[in-house]
Amino acid sequence: MFLYYVDLAWRSIRKTPILSLLMVLAISVGIGITITTLNVYSMMAYNPGGERSEQLNAIQLWSQGPDSWDDFHRLVTYQDAMNLRKGNVAKAQAAMFRSGMAVQTDDPEVLPRLQGIRVTDGDFFKMFEVPFIYGNRWDKAVDLDPAYQAVIGEKLNQKLFGGENSVGKTIYLNRKPYQVVGVIGDWNPQPKYYDPTSGAFAKSEQIYIPFSLAANEEFSVWGNSSGWKHEPMNNYQDRLNSEKVWLEYWTYLPTSEDRAAYKSYLANYVEQQKELGRFTDNKSPVDSVLMSDVADWLERSHVVPEDNKILVGLSALFLSVCLVNILGLMLTKFLKRAPEVGVRRAIGASRAQIFSQYMVEVGVIGLFGGLVGLLWAWGALYALSARFGVAEGLTHLSMSMWLITPTIAVGTALLAGLYPAWVVCRTKPSVYLKSQ
Repeated sequence: MFLYYVDLAWRSIRKTPILSLLMVLAISVGIGITITTLNVYSMMAYNPGGERSEQLNAIQLWSQGPDSWDDFHRLVTYQDAMNLRKGNVAKAQAAMFRSGMAVQTDDPEVLPRLQGIRVTDGDFFKMFEVPFIYGNRWDKAVDLDPAYQAVIGEKLNQKLFGGENSVGKTIYLNRKPYQVVGVIGDWNPQPKYYDPTSGAFAKSEQIYIPFSLAANEEFSVWGNSSGWKHEPMNNYQDRLNSEKVWLEYWTYLPTSEDRAAYKSYLANYVEQQKELGRFTDNKSPVDSVLMSDVADWLERSHVVPEDNKILVGLSALFLSVCLVNILGLMLTKFLKRAPEVGVRRAIGASRAQIFSQYMVEVGVIGLFGGLVGLLWAWGALYALSARFGVAEGLTHLSMSMWLITPTIAVGTALLAGLYPAWVVCRTKPSVYLKSQ
């Protein structure tokens, strides 16, 4: 019976092509706008931490003095990062910042290119489950005793070495040789939760080098750097000794007991620093510590702005306006066929059968509208990426939307079609038989 109703629906759509097309377009526009905003919101709100979301914790310290910032800064100072690294209390930990240098190889045909670089500790790869296709991370000892080693990404490896196993080969960063110890696979978490300060939807770096080299090599900082008081910066050592915050610090704490113990350790650390004349605000040591898991970190980093939540609500309101228009069009179309319904009722068709037939027709129109809406959404996201420079990670139409969109379209169309179908199925056969 369902297939019969589908056949009747298709015949009805062909009889009134213009009216049917208007309904499909009305649904598609509403669905396209809704799915576009919903897709952007879902990509922003996605937590890529997975099972480790609670186990990975970004450390924030209230290191500023009185009458400075009103909230915890997301970054920490170099001296705090170094002190925590020496403590070695967490199961794994990594200080990091973003830099950039010109990269080249011994091959004269490979032109130098400016490349973003992640300066970090070896535990970074273990904590964030970075996949390796060749080699591995540098040895743990390198985090204490600097060595000129590097891990590169698969895409850069393809450009520099033709995609072959490049472990043991040399790359030059600002003309200084670094030995490749590992090549990572395609890894680009979105949002870029380990460092949203440098762009929550920016691509992951293709080069990683030891944090222990920072003091010696004086790497430039491609990221946020803030200070709560005036400090002269005559050289790189002044930066390292200053109260400026410019580093992210992550820990891996697998159990709730580990997290409680580490928070206690941080409180003791703050108390020690207060005795040394730092952390001069009147906050207590316990209140001067903040540990944010991945979900909290993304929220504190404002990865999903309030504007996006408002846009989702506005798009839903726009969809409801489209549905009101569709309701009027459907009512017009169905009432034109009231004589036909009267005849069918007279020869034995029940109200339930009439209602079912028209709801199937509404569902078919909704399905067509959803498919066209997907094309609208895909085109809108492409335009955002190509014309307005919106991050590619935000403008990728996720696979879930290809399944959700037809469901929303059919569901909303059925909702809009309830009243017109109910009106037409209540047609009295006698009225139209007498008129004939």
